[in-house]
Amino acid sequence: MLGSAFEADDAVQETMLRAWKAAEGFEGRSSLRSWLYRIATNVCLDALRGEKRRALPMDLGPASPPLESYLRPQPAEDLWMTPIPDSRVVPDHGDPAEIAAVRDSVRLAFVTALQHLPPRQRAALILCEVLKLPATEAATVLNSTVASVNSALQRARTTLAGLPEHQRPGEVEPENAELLAKFVDAFQRYDMNALIGLLREDALQTMPPLEMWIQGASAITTWMMQPGPSACAGSLLIPVRANGVRAWAQYKPDPEQGGFVPWALQVHEVADGKISRMTFFLDVEQLFPLFGLRERIFDDR
Repeated sequence: MLGSAFEADDAVQETMLRAWKAAEGFEGRSSLRSWLYRIATNVCLDALRGEKRRALPMDLGPASPPLESYLRPQPAEDLWMTPIPDSRVVPDHGDPAEIAAVRDSVRLAFVTALQHLPPRQRAALILCEVLKLPATEAATVLNSTVASVNSALQRARTTLAGLPEHQRPGEVEPENAELLAKFVDAFQRYDMNALIGLLREDALQTMPPLEMWIQGASAITTWMMQPGPSACAGSLLIPVRANGVRAWAQYKPDPEQGGFVPWALQVHEVADGKISRMTFFLDVEQLFPLFGLRERIFDDR
């Protein structure tokens, strides 16, 4: 609902606090699950009242040429989507199909697309299509009618289907271990000839909180060889899981003090057997502690 791991933590705490205070008034006329979802939904709707939606750079303007001169001032940090560790949202054990469904529901492209919906349409879609509540139960959660819920669902689906292609979430593909291993090898060697063969021709690269984004495999690899980005040569990629997919903590070489320092949390998606979206989250001061990652890696690791 909120597009932010940090706001989600706050919302969970507020939900539990409200539930604790209201527990004596729970009369059992609905299931405990519906009652808690209703509180959580109201917490989220309150948080979204009057706020800008969270976004990724391609939601804000056209792609840029792969040149550092096109970098713009950074917008406010609270504008951006943030990734979330799988450990916060994906069960460790359970039915494999259910776990796969949870992973699909927290994919970065899907959660970003949801931000284009008005809050109550977003809530209806999540309740019915992610949490799989029947419309009657969703109507209870939203303090609404079944007809209103179905109408909200229809409008939400129409809005998502009408988004530009680069803003729509694509079909989910099984994790391709061979492709991801080739990506890690090519990136750590900073071999652009190898990397370009792993990217879809129309691949996207974003780097929040930088507003700039780049489209096209050739443009992405050209960008990576610009003076600033080329300092990533020799980086280490440490595997983590974020938003239902394999992701990486990127540590860049530190030429002054030695070793490697945090630079980005990379969360990518795959389509048609190649990497289609590359998101480099640069707010490492917040994100690396969230993922339990080290502040520095030394050469004797």
